[in-house]
Amino acid sequence: MIGNIVESLRAAWDGLSANKMRSALTMLGVVIGVGAVIALLSLGEGAQAEITKQISSIGTNLVFVAPGSFQSQRPGQSAGGLAATLTYEDALAAADPRNVPDAKLVAPEYTSNAQIVFGDADINAAVTGTTPEYLEAFNLAVESGRFLENTDVDGRAGVAVLGSDAAADLFGGFDPLGQKIRVTIPGTNGGRVSLTVVGVLAEKGDTSMGTTSSDDTVYVPISTAQTRLFNARNPLGELIVTRINAVSTSEDTAEAVEQQLEDLLRERHGFDEDEELDFVALSQADILNVANQVTAIMTAFLGAVAGISLLVGGIGIMNIMLVSVTERTREIGLRKAVGARRSDILVQFLTEAVVLSLLGGLIGVLFGSGLATLVALTGVVDAVMTVDSILLAVGFSFAVGLFFGIYPANQAARLNPIEALRYE
Repeated sequence: MIGNIVESLRAAWDGLSANKMRSALTMLGVVIGVGAVIALLSLGEGAQAEITKQISSIGTNLVFVAPGSFQSQRPGQSAGGLAATLTYEDALAAADPRNVPDAKLVAPEYTSNAQIVFGDADINAAVTGTTPEYLEAFNLAVESGRFLENTDVDGRAGVAVLGSDAAADLFGGFDPLGQKIRVTIPGTNGGRVSLTVVGVLAEKGDTSMGTTSSDDTVYVPISTAQTRLFNARNPLGELIVTRINAVSTSEDTAEAVEQQLEDLLRERHGFDEDEELDFVALSQADILNVANQVTAIMTAFLGAVAGISLLVGGIGIMNIMLVSVTERTREIGLRKAVGARRSDILVQFLTEAVVLSLLGGLIGVLFGSGLATLVALTGVVDAVMTVDSILLAVGFSFAVGLFFGIYPANQAARLNPIEALRYE
């Protein structure tokens, strides 16, 4: 049995080596197909890993409550573009341990855009009014100075904490602490509020929430944002927030906090069980699951598109094998005349097709790995190559060779030896 396999492989190699250029060109379709599959799957895995890393950097025990639908929020969107359905009183109620017992802390926020000016420098940045709990909720760190304090919130203090990029854009290499920045108030004719910089945050990187990065954000007391910078009131005159952030006591209680917040706000807003809510509660775990599902679907889709070129390569293999059968008709007749069975001829040509496809697959793995590495070097996205993706691509190339090699091999095996010997 083993001897027959070895002999079939030797015969297949001799047949392919007889016309090296043709064999190489035939493999090219498989090489490109496997390379594209490997590269796209690796980049897709890298993108998924990066998203998971970003979400996990904040923590999977974080729960958000947003007005309207969460999907309606957009990066940099001002609060005026959102439904004013969450009030500051809702946030205070959520912070009461009697209402949300599994929450470790609650940090409301009111975010809008504004023009920030220092000297000749000015930037358009997100201004987030919040409370001291926000620092721990989002795992932020202070690089210099301090973060917001309860006395700042109680006194509507004119203080600001800058993200690392916002500080660099406004001050360059100067120390921002103690400096005055001016915030242009939207809806006024050049009205500005002066704020004193009391802290600068350490670099955090992009967030996972589709919102502005904390590095580009200016943080102020929520009371200052609501009353001094923006008109943060609903038609009833109540102070509003753009989001309520809660941190559960552990990852295991995140779902409980989500449900407790939903029950609390459902009751406060007067909704029945079957009514559509004017807010949405989501946990980081929910977002992580959705993000992983989306990236997995996109990766599979891109891999399937790349797999089409493998099918094209398979058609090329079948075409060349049919040409090979025609060219070697007399050889086939001679082999049958000296005792070769139909199965021997079938295995020989089928082995040639599989070897051709597998060689192309192995070269394609190297090609795809190199392509993914080159893309990763640009810094756009990392490439994560897995054993599963390699086995999938190589296995598929084997299946392509087997499938598209059956017909030519069967044609060769069915030749009549007498007619084959007479073939010119």
